[in-house]
Amino acid sequence: MKLTFTKMHGAGNDFIVVDAINQQVDLTREQWARLADRRFGIGADQILIVEKPTIEGCDFRYRIFNSDGGEVEQCGNGSRAFVRFVVEKGLTQQRSIRVQTMGGIIAPRLEDDGNVTVDMGAPVLDPAQVPFDAAGLDGQAQGRDTVWPLALACVEQPVLVSVVSMGNPHAVQVVDDVDTAPVEACGPEMERHPRFPKKVNVGFMQVVDRHHIRLRVFERAAGETLACGTGACAAVVAGIRRGLLDSPVRVDARGGVLSIAWQGEGQPVMMTGPAVTVFEGVVEV
Repeated sequence: MKLTFTKMHGAGNDFIVVDAINQQVDLTREQWARLADRRFGIGADQILIVEKPTIEGCDFRYRIFNSDGGEVEQCGNGSRAFVRFVVEKGLTQQRSIRVQTMGGIIAPRLEDDGNVTVDMGAPVLDPAQVPFDAAGLDGQAQGRDTVWPLALACVEQPVLVSVVSMGNPHAVQVVDDVDTAPVEACGPEMERHPRFPKKVNVGFMQVVDRHHIRLRVFERAAGETLACGTGACAAVVAGIRRGLLDSPVRVDARGGVLSIAWQGEGQPVMMTGPAVTVFEGVVEV
């Protein structure tokens, strides 16, 4: 079958976006993974699928497949690409939409300046709901947060992490310098740490000042990406709860800049950043 697609990116986090409303799409995990392969396919960190909603009160359903072909709950940078795609393709006349995802309902809005702001919903802060198994661990209070020590083979001392869900699980640690942080050494080990039953996205956060961080994220089943929207949200939430940051916060990722605002527990995280169309095409699958 022939599949029409659009290649997009948000701060360097790149996507294949597929309209499954106006074409039939029924691919296997192996086919999704091949499309995401940078040598044998189109190449992408994630594949984003636009579908009709299955619940009331939403305009679209948004499905996300990682580069290994597995379906995941949420992708923040992808949500910005999603709203730009449906607006530019004429699938909606609205610039602000409600979108059903596996990780909950989000509300992206295409701004007049071309950036996209997304209401990512309130973060989940209960470790068991992230999910994270804290049994037997001695958590340490830091500000309003609890940081958890993780023993890792990649470093001598336990790593202290904040655990947050933005519809998908995140472990955030503070580092002195993201350029020298052990992302390649520790990212894969932390991603698969047995205390995270659904695996975890691993954030390495450098605090520049109270309104500015630098961030690298090793994503589940994708490895390090140039930017991670939910990772930026989780890092800012963790930093504010630890007493290190104040909203709003500029997040410098390797692929671009995001702005994250959060007013505290029970409030939604607001993410603003770019979404860019790179090219369009048709591929045989």
